Amino acid sequence: MACQQQFYILLGNLMSPDNNVRKQAEETYDTILGQNKVTFLLQAIRDASAAEEVKQMGAVLLRRLLSSSFEEIYPGLTLEMQTVIKTELLTSIQQETSPNIRKKVCDIAAELTRNLIDDDGNNQWPEVLKFLFDSVNSDSVTLRESALHIFWNFPGIFGNQQQHYMEVIKRMLVQCMQDQENPHIRTLAARAAASFVLSNESNSALLKHFSDLLPGLLQAVNDSCYQSDDSVLKSLVEIADTAPKYLRPNLEATLQLCLKLCADTNLTNMQRQLALEVIVTLSETAAAMLRKHTAIVAQSVPQMLAMMVDLEEDDEWAMADELEDDDFDSNAVAGESALDRIACGLGGKIILPMIKQHIMQMLQNPDWKFRHAGLMALSAIGEGCHQQMEAILQEIVSFVLLFCSDAHPRVRYAACNAIGQMATDFAPTFQKKFHDKVISALLQTMEDQSNPRVQAHAAAALINFTEDCPKSLLIPYLDSLVQHLHVIMVAKLQELIQKGTKLVLEQVVTSIASVADTAEEKFVPYYDLFMPSLKHIVENGVQKELRLLRGKTIECISLIGLAVGKEKFMPDASAVMQLLLKTQTDFNDLEDDDPQISYMISAWARMCKILGKEFQQYLPVVMGPLMKTASIKPEVALLDTQDMENISEDDGWEFVNLGDQQSFGIKTAGLEEKATACQMLVCYAKELKEGFVEYTEQVVKLMARWRFLNCGSRVRVAAAESMPLLLECARVRGPEYLTQMWHFMCDALIKAIGTEPDSDVLSEIMHSFAKCIELMGDGCLNNEHFEELGGILKGKLEEHFKNQELRQTKRQDEDYDEEVEESLQDEDENDVYILTKVSDVLHSVFSSYKEKVLPWFEQLLQLIVQLICPTRPWADRQWGLCIFDDVVEHCSPASFKYAEYFLRPMLQSLCDTSSEVRQAAAYGVGVMAQYGGETYRPFCTEAIPLLVRVIQAADSRAKENVNATENCISAVGKVMRFRPECVNVNEILPHWLSWLPLNEDKEEAVHTFDFLCDLIESNNPIVLGLDNANLPKIFLIIADGVANESIKSEDACSKRLANVVRQVQVSAGLWTQCVSTLNETQQKAIKDLLNTA
Repeated sequence: MACQQQFYILLGNLMSPDNNVRKQAEETYDTILGQNKVTFLLQAIRDASAAEEVKQMGAVLLRRLLSSSFEEIYPGLTLEMQTVIKTELLTSIQQETSPNIRKKVCDIAAELTRNLIDDDGNNQWPEVLKFLFDSVNSDSVTLRESALHIFWNFPGIFGNQQQHYMEVIKRMLVQCMQDQENPHIRTLAARAAASFVLSNESNSALLKHFSDLLPGLLQAVNDSCYQSDDSVLKSLVEIADTAPKYLRPNLEATLQLCLKLCADTNLTNMQRQLALEVIVTLSETAAAMLRKHTAIVAQSVPQMLAMMVDLEEDDEWAMADELEDDDFDSNAVAGESALDRIACGLGGKIILPMIKQHIMQMLQNPDWKFRHAGLMALSAIGEGCHQQMEAILQEIVSFVLLFCSDAHPRVRYAACNAIGQMATDFAPTFQKKFHDKVISALLQTMEDQSNPRVQAHAAAALINFTEDCPKSLLIPYLDSLVQHLHVIMVAKLQELIQKGTKLVLEQVVTSIASVADTAEEKFVPYYDLFMPSLKHIVENGVQKELRLLRGKTIECISLIGLAVGKEKFMPDASAVMQLLLKTQTDFNDLEDDDPQISYMISAWARMCKILGKEFQQYLPVVMGPLMKTASIKPEVALLDTQDMENISEDDGWEFVNLGDQQSFGIKTAGLEEKATACQMLVCYAKELKEGFVEYTEQVVKLMARWRFLNCGSRVRVAAAESMPLLLECARVRGPEYLTQMWHFMCDALIKAIGTEPDSDVLSEIMHSFAKCIELMGDGCLNNEHFEELGGILKGKLEEHFKNQELRQTKRQDEDYDEEVEESLQDEDENDVYILTKVSDVLHSVFSSYKEKVLPWFEQLLQLIVQLICPTRPWADRQWGLCIFDDVVEHCSPASFKYAEYFLRPMLQSLCDTSSEVRQAAAYGVGVMAQYGGETYRPFCTEAIPLLVRVIQAADSRAKENVNATENCISAVGKVMRFRPECVNVNEILPHWLSWLPLNEDKEEAVHTFDFLCDLIESNNPIVLGLDNANLPKIFLIIADGVANESIKSEDACSKRLANVVRQVQVSAGLWTQCVSTLNETQQKAIKDLLNTA
């Protein structure tokens, strides 16, 4: 493109409302070389004769170019060209007359500076700093504005010189925030100050130094709000979110200001909600700090409730057949959300006493809006005030149920909402205590024919109730429930045919599904009542507006099928499959947002569970669309503050703030369906095993390339969960194919362990990785894998210790209180859970590689030794010992070279105050005896009296101690069995026999029964007693073992024990003597053993 004029035409076309013209212009623009783009765009911005919108477009594109392609373009420009760009930008800021263009050029200058700070923090454009200082001290208001705008956009502009310029920066901001003649300068300076604070959030000394700017910032918040500008208030919300401690010196003033703004009905709804957002955000990010200002929090609660009363009268409301999404901009929704969050943030101990009286008054108000808001408030605080509300649940529920028959339909709706929410928040206590009252109230409300919206919400509350209702509680109501649901379904089907209304029917169909799901086989008698109508809806409800109804009906049919079982469902299975297949065939015609897609995907998986192997024939039809949905690539973007202003979360985007004016955005549309599809693939692999082998490769390739932050946590969990299952499927094709599949997975799994930010997902990934290694065995990891894995595990352990130190620091904080301690305990449990997964991974490596892996393990050795220090928390010592247990079990006798690190702590831990630590230590002694070899003999001898002391302690069989005790009993057995020279067997054996059977630790029970069989089969005189006098006692031990499922028919020892019993059976007198001492349960257990073994 030779001519600048042609480029202007191109810029115009890029703004064209005509899609085709714009698309063609974008393609042409993309073909221009980066360096040429810079030249053309710079000329466009500097051309005084060019139209404003052309210059504006040029400025936007140049900033984007520097943001996205700086490394590819800028270093390749000549030094002269680089100087021209810098000079032209600064000249343009000084000469440009259009405020809009000038602002955009400032953005370009900020973006260029951001990229010109090198790795050591040197700013390679010193002229921009001189420009900044000159402009801020200039008489020209526009230059002062420009300087503040650049600093706001990139507060890191001083690079490694920031400390040097600290006083200058502070003076500059203070001076501008005090500019009485120019409110706009004050506003910009306040935003720039906030931006600077946010970019230095972790520098507590700096935050303290800049704390005297806060009063000015608060004044600017107030002033700008009354000039219809909420930008400084938004900055305050960001500070509350990211650097809440900055507000501490002036917290009272901050809260008072926000309360004042929130209460001022002259301000816009958005401004009032933002003011409230500051308080609510602080309850989440600095709860302990806020708990010291309960008086102000107490004043904010009525503000939230007042917002919730801000409802429109709507005559059409009760009859609406389409549910609109909540209007998140409305005061009512904002107030409810704020209440929910502040209750969760500050806890029920503080919030419930503040709100209870208000809610009671609202519920007695003659105006329906107050009663509605009171009930919705009860729904909102259930999660945060869980403990405190549980104590007065009887009172609350009795009161709420009265409103199911309120005169106003929207109040009845709110009562159903409160019941549904409490059924979820307080399950299953709620169901156990109030089933009779709640079920009858909801069924009565569902008969409200003149208010379909209320009917539908009562059905929705019934779904919440039944989902978490214990089966035994629901059965007595089954007849009544089914009868009501059937009557309503028939009536609403007629309405659908006559009037086309469907809202209630959609909910009732789901209620039926939920009841069937809980009732399981007890639903069989009602199956024929519903199935014909449900099939009729799927067959005939093909219109676009019935898509949701049809999807929910497909879900209902598959859930009923799963509930009643294959035998009852089979006669209909073929017809249902044909209906699903027909929908599936039309699948390609369905729009991407069709709600039927996710219902279909889940229904197929349920059909797979019902039909088992017979489902395999349908895979060719099912897998195409399923893979298509599972392969949805979410749209992601790295956005800066400028781009963020043009995109809102309402457009289906969610954002994660990365700091430095940048955010990571992900478009969430389709993510739910993707997650469901991935979970269904897991289901097929689990159910069909080798029957799924045809699809293993494509599913492995899909799952192994999932990008971590780019898709929801459910997708990442499903991907991780699928890996070992897919290996199981692949096995059928032989070792070569299996290895090939593992190669696709291995790198992805190891990388995921290193990068996964969500601890719940991380634990799933580590668990799956460990299972895969156990499946694949020796040789599945190469040197690079080991190197990477070692580095990652080392990092996880170091992070574990660092987090513990951080928690100790938080305990010294001036805001520390018991609620903070609770959240620290939660963090601690989270950390320990990751530690258990580190142990799982090491277990799988040790069990697969044996002593060959010890040189690799040595990089972690000191960290594991640190875990078992006596000063560390019990969970650290427990898992540290578990790791050394694995070293002994799988890597002996070579393990003895580490004995100096773990043997003393292990023996000392046998008498630890923590039962978990005792259990890990006792298991260690058992494996020393079984696998350790000669070198461990003295330690086995030393351990015996310690083990016996634990077993014989008075409370050794108490619930919290029994597992540790049983491991001690098993360890004594293993020493006698594998190292008899270490112990006086004749002395210990009678005691050991008296301690049997083991009922809790099933794994160790098998070891003890194996040893018992050895002893009986070798006619050990101590075990059998004189003239077989101990046989009745042995029978008792065997019977209890079978009754408690400590012995399973598949265990090898069950056959051996059955033989012992059969030998006694031969002698009638002895048999009678042995059986007569057993109770009915024990006799049945002996009979079961003989029948199955």
